[in-house]
Amino acid sequence: MDTNTVFAQSISLKELGIENAKVRYQLSADELHAITLQSGQGVENSTGALAINTGEFTGRSPQDRFIVKDDITKDQVWWGNVNIPFEPQAFEKLYNKVTAFLSNKEVFVRDSYVCSDPNYRLNVRVVTETAWSNLFCYNMFLRPEASELANFAPEWTVVCAPSFMADPAVDGTRQSNFAILDFTKKIALIGGTGYTGEMKKGIFSALNFILPVFKNTLPMHCSANVGEAGDTAIFFGLSGTGKTTLSADPERKLIGDDEHGWTNENTVFNFEGGCYAKVINLTEENEPDIFRAIKKGALLENVVFKAGTNVVDFDDVSITQNTRVSYPITHIDNVQPGLVGHNPKNIFFLTADSFGILPPISRLTPGQAAYHFISGYTAKVAGTEAGVTEPQPNFSACFGAPFMPLHPTRYAEMLSKKMKDAGVKVWLINTGWTGGAYGTGSRMKLKYTRAMITAALKGELNDVAFKNHEVFGIEIPQDCPNVPVEILNPRNTWEDKDLYDKKALELAHKFKANFAKFEEFANAEILAGAPITE
Repeated sequence: MDTNTVFAQSISLKELGIENAKVRYQLSADELHAITLQSGQGVENSTGALAINTGEFTGRSPQDRFIVKDDITKDQVWWGNVNIPFEPQAFEKLYNKVTAFLSNKEVFVRDSYVCSDPNYRLNVRVVTETAWSNLFCYNMFLRPEASELANFAPEWTVVCAPSFMADPAVDGTRQSNFAILDFTKKIALIGGTGYTGEMKKGIFSALNFILPVFKNTLPMHCSANVGEAGDTAIFFGLSGTGKTTLSADPERKLIGDDEHGWTNENTVFNFEGGCYAKVINLTEENEPDIFRAIKKGALLENVVFKAGTNVVDFDDVSITQNTRVSYPITHIDNVQPGLVGHNPKNIFFLTADSFGILPPISRLTPGQAAYHFISGYTAKVAGTEAGVTEPQPNFSACFGAPFMPLHPTRYAEMLSKKMKDAGVKVWLINTGWTGGAYGTGSRMKLKYTRAMITAALKGELNDVAFKNHEVFGIEIPQDCPNVPVEILNPRNTWEDKDLYDKKALELAHKFKANFAKFEEFANAEILAGAPITE
């Protein structure tokens, strides 16, 4: 008798309110893959990976993400259009409806944990309606040893029922889908959406409250890697800025690609056990680690095959721009054992500035670092969203506003203190446009961005001359190994220098307008990090 069968007989979901369910407990990735194929809910691609369609929702639905307002959260959470309050009584009723819906059905249960540092480990039980949702959690959360399962005690529970539709008039939701966190019950409740990222980001949002409030640890929406000398580098950035790509460095070991904690002991640990990467326009040449990770065990979402084949067309965005793959981090060769790093030395803020204003690399003071961290800037290019016909600024506080339950300045002050205590250098990297805005200029070459980051990591910029940017005040190196000197100062790359000056001032005003809502909470050092607009 195998381990799965033993545990399938011994586990019950009655205490969750799920009665008489056929519990498929702790199935292997291969078993979940096979069940998905058998049920007709997925197909296999040419590499052996499973490809599924998440249905109506191909991304998160931020307006349908709620936090239960109770004694734990009411005075801590920064309530508003990001953190939308939900009544405890309404949660109780909706939860009971979802568990009744799952009763008497086949459900898939996985015991896993998050936070790779043993001192911060949080056990999570996941109950999913579909096998492929469970495979996603196998890939993304950390996997306990078989010997740990007999006495496994979950601290948090994720309940995910994509085909359950809420009734907004009765249930207190905005529409039929919802993702709700209850910090008293320690439950993430998800329904009406098949987008798997809701489970991952639900637990991430929970940790973004738990770690700073109860563990004095800074949660970060970032990737991280570590060099041969044990120096950890941290990469913050919104979607499309290169966070996953740039942290995958053949000369450094990957700690993780998306979610980390920075502890008082000066360690950086991965929250997860896998990667969830965008695959739009994916090529083996540009992103070899991600490309090669798409094999048996990986889960592709909302991709399209080339006509008459099971070969993925990564350029086809007819379903969504947000095509994705999840895979266990073990699909990557160069991984840091234990997924924990020490001694952070460099932090990189990544932005894809489609206005072509910000330098490709610049050094920030602690005040500027806090200011840019709270701002969390990148820019959307024309055509990526309906109605976007020219570059649009996109500010997301702490490079992850949708997942941050506390006020952004609380995270920024923690980061600022840790930077000073650890003597960390902070760099702003523009992976976006040079020589003009999107449509006129061109995207910064990946090989130059990699060269700049390598130079910073190796200390090769320590002794070069720096010059302050006229508007943003950030320090631009005047020389960098393996990078043409003329591209380091963005003004040099514009044919019309006066137009550059005008657009730089316009972007600075956009920064200040965005920051206005944070000013009353920011200290003098952070305020001094603002661009100069007078």
